Amino acid sequence: MSGYGDRPAKPAVDPREIAAAHLPGAAGGRIWRLPDDVDTDALAPGQVMSQGLDVIAGHCLARVRAEFADEVRAGDLIVAGERFGIGSSREQAAAVLRHLGVAAVIAPSFAGLFHRNAINLGLPVLVSHDAGRLADGERARLDLEAARLEPAGGPPVDCEPLPGFLREILGHGGLLPMLRARLAESPDGIPPPRRG
Repeated sequence: MSGYGDRPAKPAVDPREIAAAHLPGAAGGRIWRLPDDVDTDALAPGQVMSQGLDVIAGHCLARVRAEFADEVRAGDLIVAGERFGIGSSREQAAAVLRHLGVAAVIAPSFAGLFHRNAINLGLPVLVSHDAGRLADGERARLDLEAARLEPAGGPPVDCEPLPGFLREILGHGGLLPMLRARLAESPDGIPPPRRG
Protein backbone atom coordinates (compact mmCIF):
# COMPACT_ATOMS: atom_id res chain seq x y z
CA MET A 1 0.00 0.00 0.00
CA SER A 2 3.03 2.28 0.16
CA GLY A 3 1.99 4.73 2.84
CA TYR A 4 -1.74 4.63 2.16
CA GLY A 5 -2.57 3.40 5.67
CA ASP A 6 -0.69 6.01 7.70
CA ARG A 7 -2.78 9.15 7.15
CA PRO A 8 -5.47 10.28 9.59
CA ALA A 9 -9.14 10.33 8.61
CA LYS A 10 -10.60 13.77 7.84
CA PRO A 11 -14.19 14.56 8.87
CA ALA A 12 -16.46 16.47 6.50
CA VAL A 13 -16.46 20.28 6.60
CA ASP A 14 -19.76 22.04 7.28
CA PRO A 15 -20.89 23.68 3.98
CA ARG A 16 -21.77 26.85 5.91
CA GLU A 17 -18.07 27.33 6.67
CA ILE A 18 -17.28 27.17 2.95
CA ALA A 19 -19.92 29.77 2.06
CA ALA A 20 -18.89 32.10 4.90
CA ALA A 21 -15.37 32.43 3.49
CA HIS A 22 -16.76 33.98 0.29
CA LEU A 23 -19.40 36.40 1.58
CA PRO A 24 -18.92 40.05 0.57
CA GLY A 25 -16.21 41.50 2.76
CA ALA A 26 -14.81 38.09 3.74
CA ALA A 27 -11.17 37.23 3.14
CA GLY A 28 -11.95 34.33 0.82
CA GLY A 29 -9.83 31.23 0.69
CA ARG A 30 -6.28 30.19 -0.02
CA ILE A 31 -5.43 29.36 -3.61
CA TRP A 32 -3.91 25.95 -4.18
CA ARG A 33 -2.12 25.84 -7.55
CA LEU A 34 -2.07 22.43 -9.23
CA PRO A 35 -0.48 21.30 -12.50
CA ASP A 36 -2.04 20.04 -15.73
CA ASP A 37 -3.58 16.57 -15.88
CA VAL A 38 -4.48 16.02 -12.22
CA ASP A 39 -6.35 12.74 -12.46
CA THR A 40 -9.07 11.15 -10.38
CA ASP A 41 -6.59 8.70 -8.86
CA ALA A 42 -4.63 11.63 -7.39
CA LEU A 43 -7.85 13.01 -5.92
CA ALA A 44 -9.28 9.70 -4.66
CA PRO A 45 -6.59 6.99 -4.74
CA GLY A 46 -7.83 3.57 -5.75
CA GLN A 47 -5.97 1.93 -2.85
CA VAL A 48 -8.32 3.60 -0.32
CA MET A 49 -11.56 3.70 -2.30
CA SER A 50 -13.20 1.07 -0.08
CA GLN A 51 -12.55 3.10 3.07
CA GLY A 52 -15.11 5.93 2.80
CA LEU A 53 -14.66 9.67 2.31
CA ASP A 54 -13.15 10.36 5.75
CA VAL A 55 -10.21 8.10 4.89
CA ILE A 56 -10.02 9.02 1.19
CA ALA A 57 -9.82 12.68 2.25
CA GLY A 58 -6.61 12.03 4.17
CA HIS A 59 -4.99 10.90 0.92
CA CYS A 60 -6.43 13.49 -1.46
CA LEU A 61 -3.72 14.89 -3.74
CA ALA A 62 -0.96 13.27 -1.65
CA ARG A 63 1.15 12.49 -4.73
CA VAL A 64 0.72 16.00 -6.16
CA ARG A 65 0.77 18.19 -3.01
CA ALA A 66 1.65 16.07 0.02
CA GLU A 67 0.52 18.78 2.47
CA PHE A 68 -2.88 19.39 0.86
CA ALA A 69 -5.10 17.10 2.97
CA ASP A 70 -3.59 18.39 6.22
CA GLU A 71 -3.56 22.09 5.36
CA VAL A 72 -6.64 22.71 3.18
CA ARG A 73 -9.32 24.76 4.97
CA ALA A 74 -12.99 25.49 4.39
CA GLY A 75 -13.35 27.96 1.56
CA ASP A 76 -10.00 27.28 -0.11
CA LEU A 77 -9.87 27.32 -3.91
CA ILE A 78 -8.06 25.05 -6.35
CA VAL A 79 -6.61 26.75 -9.43
CA ALA A 80 -5.45 23.97 -11.70
CA GLY A 81 -3.99 23.46 -15.13
CA GLU A 82 -5.56 21.85 -18.18
CA ARG A 83 -7.69 18.69 -18.09
CA PHE A 84 -8.43 18.65 -14.36
CA GLY A 85 -10.16 15.43 -13.26
CA ILE A 86 -9.08 13.17 -16.13
CA GLY A 87 -9.18 9.43 -15.57
CA SER A 88 -12.00 7.34 -14.18
CA SER A 89 -15.60 8.33 -13.60
CA ARG A 90 -15.38 7.88 -9.81
CA GLU A 91 -17.55 10.51 -8.18
CA GLN A 92 -15.44 10.32 -5.02
CA ALA A 93 -12.85 12.48 -6.82
CA ALA A 94 -15.23 15.44 -6.67
CA ALA A 95 -16.90 14.38 -3.41
CA VAL A 96 -13.61 14.36 -1.52
CA LEU A 97 -12.89 17.99 -2.47
CA ARG A 98 -16.31 19.03 -1.21
CA HIS A 99 -15.77 16.90 1.92
CA LEU A 100 -12.51 18.79 2.62
CA GLY A 101 -14.21 22.18 2.21
CA VAL A 102 -12.89 23.27 -1.18
CA ALA A 103 -15.12 26.13 -2.37
CA ALA A 104 -14.45 25.68 -6.10
CA VAL A 105 -12.06 24.38 -8.71
CA ILE A 106 -10.99 26.80 -11.43
CA ALA A 107 -9.13 25.52 -14.51
CA PRO A 108 -8.85 26.14 -18.26
CA SER A 109 -10.49 22.75 -18.93
CA PHE A 110 -12.01 19.78 -17.12
CA ALA A 111 -12.68 16.15 -17.88
CA GLY A 112 -16.37 16.00 -18.76
CA LEU A 113 -17.31 13.32 -16.23
CA PHE A 114 -15.49 15.09 -13.41
CA HIS A 115 -17.17 18.37 -14.31
CA ARG A 116 -20.65 16.89 -14.18
CA ASN A 117 -19.96 14.84 -11.04
CA ALA A 118 -18.71 18.01 -9.31
CA ILE A 119 -21.82 20.02 -10.20
CA ASN A 120 -24.10 17.13 -9.18
CA LEU A 121 -22.35 16.98 -5.80
CA GLY A 122 -22.51 20.75 -5.25
CA LEU A 123 -18.86 21.60 -6.02
CA PRO A 124 -18.52 24.64 -8.32
CA VAL A 125 -16.15 24.11 -11.26
CA LEU A 126 -15.38 27.16 -13.34
CA VAL A 127 -13.44 27.56 -16.56
CA SER A 128 -10.93 30.41 -16.67
CA HIS A 129 -7.99 30.99 -18.97
CA ASP A 130 -6.74 33.87 -16.80
CA ALA A 131 -6.57 32.21 -13.38
CA GLY A 132 -3.01 31.05 -14.09
CA ARG A 133 -1.77 34.49 -13.02
CA LEU A 134 -2.92 33.82 -9.44
CA ALA A 135 -0.15 32.73 -7.08
CA ASP A 136 -0.13 29.67 -4.89
CA GLY A 137 -1.04 30.68 -1.34
CA GLU A 138 -2.68 33.94 -2.41
CA ARG A 139 -6.14 34.62 -0.98
CA ALA A 140 -9.16 35.23 -3.18
CA ARG A 141 -12.91 35.50 -2.79
CA LEU A 142 -15.20 33.71 -5.24
CA ASP A 143 -18.27 35.51 -6.57
CA LEU A 144 -20.09 32.60 -8.18
CA GLU A 145 -22.99 34.72 -9.43
CA ALA A 146 -20.59 37.03 -11.30
CA ALA A 147 -18.24 34.13 -12.22
CA ARG A 148 -15.26 36.02 -10.87
CA LEU A 149 -12.37 35.52 -8.47
CA GLU A 150 -11.39 38.59 -6.47
CA PRO A 151 -7.80 38.22 -5.24
CA ALA A 152 -6.81 40.16 -2.14
CA GLY A 153 -4.04 42.08 -3.88
CA GLY A 154 -4.88 42.31 -7.55
CA PRO A 155 -7.45 42.74 -10.28
CA PRO A 156 -10.40 40.33 -10.57
CA VAL A 157 -10.09 37.17 -12.64
CA ASP A 158 -13.07 36.39 -14.83
CA CYS A 159 -14.40 32.88 -15.35
CA GLU A 160 -16.89 31.61 -17.89
CA PRO A 161 -20.37 32.04 -16.38
CA LEU A 162 -22.30 28.90 -15.52
CA PRO A 163 -25.75 28.46 -17.07
CA GLY A 164 -28.68 29.14 -14.75
CA PHE A 165 -29.69 25.50 -14.40
CA LEU A 166 -26.20 24.58 -13.15
CA ARG A 167 -26.19 27.53 -10.71
CA GLU A 168 -29.57 26.29 -9.46
CA ILE A 169 -28.10 22.84 -8.76
CA LEU A 170 -25.15 24.42 -6.95
CA GLY A 171 -27.46 26.73 -5.02
CA HIS A 172 -29.19 23.68 -3.54
CA GLY A 173 -25.90 21.98 -2.67
CA GLY A 174 -26.13 19.44 -5.48
CA LEU A 175 -28.55 17.58 -7.71
CA LEU A 176 -30.12 15.31 -5.07
CA PRO A 177 -30.83 18.15 -2.61
CA MET A 178 -32.38 20.13 -5.47
CA LEU A 179 -34.62 17.21 -6.45
CA ARG A 180 -35.62 16.67 -2.82
CA ALA A 181 -36.58 20.36 -2.56
CA ARG A 182 -38.64 20.17 -5.75
CA LEU A 183 -40.44 17.06 -4.58
CA ALA A 184 -41.19 18.70 -1.23
CA GLU A 185 -42.80 21.65 -3.08
CA SER A 186 -45.30 19.38 -4.81
CA PRO A 187 -48.23 17.83 -2.92
CA ASP A 188 -48.41 14.81 -5.23
CA GLY A 189 -44.67 14.17 -5.25
CA ILE A 190 -44.29 15.13 -8.90
CA PRO A 191 -42.21 18.26 -9.33
CA PRO A 192 -43.71 20.95 -11.54
CA PRO A 193 -41.85 21.60 -14.80
CA ARG A 194 -39.38 24.48 -14.64
CA ARG A 195 -39.79 27.26 -17.18
CA GLY A 196 -37.10 29.58 -18.40
